[in-house]
Amino acid sequence: MQDYPNFEVIVLDDRSTDATPRILAELATLDSRLHPISGSDLPSGWVGKPHALHQASTSARGEWLCFVDADTFLSAQALSSCYVKAMEVQADLFTTLHRQIMGSFWEKAVMPIVVTALSVGFNPRKVNDPTYKDAIASGQFILIRREVYEKIGGHASVRDQIVEDQALAERVKWNGYRLALADGTALISTRMYTSLSSMWEGWTKNMYLGLRDQPVLMWLGVIGASLALMAALLLPIWLGLGLLWMINGGGTVALIVLTEALTLWGAILIARGWAASQMGISPLYSLSTPLGAGIFAAMMIASAWLTLSGRGVSWRGRHYAQLK
Repeated sequence: MQDYPNFEVIVLDDRSTDATPRILAELATLDSRLHPISGSDLPSGWVGKPHALHQASTSARGEWLCFVDADTFLSAQALSSCYVKAMEVQADLFTTLHRQIMGSFWEKAVMPIVVTALSVGFNPRKVNDPTYKDAIASGQFILIRREVYEKIGGHASVRDQIVEDQALAERVKWNGYRLALADGTALISTRMYTSLSSMWEGWTKNMYLGLRDQPVLMWLGVIGASLALMAALLLPIWLGLGLLWMINGGGTVALIVLTEALTLWGAILIARGWAASQMGISPLYSLSTPLGAGIFAAMMIASAWLTLSGRGVSWRGRHYAQLK
């Protein structure tokens, strides 16, 4: 459906066990631009996704490569709009922030907090400023000049990286090429996870690794997770105790405590309600803040523990013990 006039679609089927190969073969007979290829066994020293994208890139013929995840949906204007903008800003790697599709209760309770934390940790202005080392990319949509991709070594250069999109962005920017991060919410949407278990598996595999090489952000993440956990546990208790104290004749001191709790709760609910509305979900999900903050903190702590303890992570049926 893309309105860009000259492109090909390469789908790397990474050893799926369902009807994916048959469906792709049928679709390919209807559109000559579609080229399904089957992935090979994972070589030693490689992580699954970099290996899949490396294989796909070797089959591509274009001057630009556009890596798109299977859970990502593009409007008809996405490819042409992003290409035009990439040319306008002279980007060598162009990536976007997307609209998050959130269907389940758990997605709506947790994902806004995670997305907000990421936007604070990786300021788009610094990412787009060549004078800062800050670099990040969304692996769900990466548009990169083939010449630059090959010069930095492509996905083979990040073969052992769990957070391969960030590693690729760092290689581009730190080698003097232009990295651009844009707001793509009007053009691109994605539904990363559909359940609490898949969300837990996905975020615990890369939260800590994404911050490990940036000590300031890592400690901010640890402190933020601790504060989130404290808020999740203490805010409801603070409010409840203040109310109970007030009812039982606590007087002025109890009124002050209750007022402080209500003021803080009010500020949190307003901020979270606004963020929820911006993400297309009901502002009432601001009431789930303690629960969402607690889960976010637990994922951050679990992610650090899995890495530091050497237990490794599992993702898409594969286990990785040596994490980078």
